[in-house]
Amino acid sequence: MNRRLLFVDDDPLILSAFRRNLRRDFAFDTAIGGAEALALLDSGQTYAAILADMRMPGLDGVELLEIVRKRFPDTVRMMLTGNADQGTAIEAINRGHIFRFLNKPADPDVLHQALEDAIAQHALIRAERDLLEHTLAGSIKLLTDVLAMVSPEALGRGQRLRDSMGPFARAVGAESIWELELGALLSSLGCTALPPALLQKLREGDPLTVAEANLRRRIPEMGHDLLAPIPRLEGVAQIVLHQHLRFDGRGSPPDAPAGRDIPLGARMLKILHDRLDLEADGVVKRQAFQTMQDCEGYYDPDLLVRCFACFGDFLINPLSSTAPIQPLTSAGLCPGQIVVSPITTSEGVVLVGSGMRLTAPMVDRIRNHAAIGDVEPPFMVQDAPTAEPMTDTVAPAVAVASVD
Repeated sequence: MNRRLLFVDDDPLILSAFRRNLRRDFAFDTAIGGAEALALLDSGQTYAAILADMRMPGLDGVELLEIVRKRFPDTVRMMLTGNADQGTAIEAINRGHIFRFLNKPADPDVLHQALEDAIAQHALIRAERDLLEHTLAGSIKLLTDVLAMVSPEALGRGQRLRDSMGPFARAVGAESIWELELGALLSSLGCTALPPALLQKLREGDPLTVAEANLRRRIPEMGHDLLAPIPRLEGVAQIVLHQHLRFDGRGSPPDAPAGRDIPLGARMLKILHDRLDLEADGVVKRQAFQTMQDCEGYYDPDLLVRCFACFGDFLINPLSSTAPIQPLTSAGLCPGQIVVSPITTSEGVVLVGSGMRLTAPMVDRIRNHAAIGDVEPPFMVQDAPTAEPMTDTVAPAVAVASVD
């Protein structure tokens, strides 16, 4: 268990008192001011808790702990100040999510107990995070595996959207990027609830009956309903639910959000969805931008400009014009490879679509079909380029688990 602490104050005498009075019971570092504290944190040293003085020149305690909350969220944050007015306390709690607020001079017994409580809180945070991340990673893997079996085309589209969502999100300075990437990856999860005959029609572009068209429109809602009960995926569920809403609210249900009340990830996903469709129709670059800009009210105008600044020519495509194509048997297939040509059964059922990144269950499924002679090698694949993984300080284990 991590018991290391960080004490931050602009008064060397206060830090000397910490070293003198607490060194027998705690392992800790000290920093004179917020800038020095951030340098220690950025060096890679991890801390169970940080105790920072409120009033410091330059980077004050509230600003420092707000940065720590965003960049090192597992570190428990405590504030020490001689200014105990209510407004200061409220600002510190709201901006830095303070665990404990102590007054100067701190009673030694009170300080000692507060530090022990902070260490215990850190241990609880880590234990809950580890448990949740493993559970959540398993849930996400199950959902993507089911989507791959029911509608490989839908998962392939989700992979492409996810690959573009990451750079787009970083370009606009979004937080919780893993949520946005996961919302893109699972944007068509509702397809798993559609009848097989309707999925076949959607694959082949056949005309739909009124009832079938209504079901297709409910794909985001059905995906939301699958995701919403899973802890920590509430934000992802909202992205999936609202992914096709117009920015101006026209045509939306009366209780649906509009404008910037639509979740950021949903506004970004709508742009990526429609731009991907235009690329499939051969409308690209400046022409695609002009076409989307002419659709007044459909998109967040600022995000639309940022999208085309981020991807000037095309959205990210896993297929490469320079990487060699490898003809392999099923035994040579590996998770992470990119399928160049669709892999279909003898009856024409698509197991894996072109451009999809193979997952372990996909490889197993192909090998099972190959074992009974239902698919014929060679299978044309490329090695995947090195990609930035889904990352975020909130749920790193989730990110790693869902990259495939």
